[in-house]
Amino acid sequence: MVVNAQPMPMSADAHRRAFTQLLAVHQGLLRKLAWGFGGDPADRADLLQDMATQLWAGFPRWDPARPFATWAYRVALNVALARRRVAAPPTVPSDELHGHAVDDTARAPEDDLLLHQLRRAIDGLDPLNRALLLLHLDDVGHREIGEILGLSESNVGVRLHRLKQRLRAQWETPR
Repeated sequence: MVVNAQPMPMSADAHRRAFTQLLAVHQGLLRKLAWGFGGDPADRADLLQDMATQLWAGFPRWDPARPFATWAYRVALNVALARRRVAAPPTVPSDELHGHAVDDTARAPEDDLLLHQLRRAIDGLDPLNRALLLLHLDDVGHREIGEILGLSESNVGVRLHRLKQRLRAQWETPR
């Protein structure tokens, strides 16, 4: 006798719990994207909300055989890019450079300058290079960056090399 091995459908409550748990585990990547693409704290909070909404809407289409982080980053990046196309580039006050990722009380003044320089460099990048740099700074491998951005692994390596050269030259130039 052959039994049809269909997976049991997930209850709405189990579906919601699974999503909430995955979102909690991967909230750092959403915050980093929001920091890279959002302007002030209110803009970043709105962007985070939009990302979570789109992730929830797309969650039934996520393939559990694939890494959630890769899928979530791609969805969140698309939300950030779509918002960026509509809005003017944000300007960020120096006291709001890193949002929730840095404890401002523990930063030295020279760290503020470095964060300001980093923020200016990131703000000056086109959306693809911005995403590429943020993923690289998040220690995402070339293969996974390629999957997220729709590039080949070798193209990611070449683009990162060129981007690093450009940023290095920009930072070595006296301001």
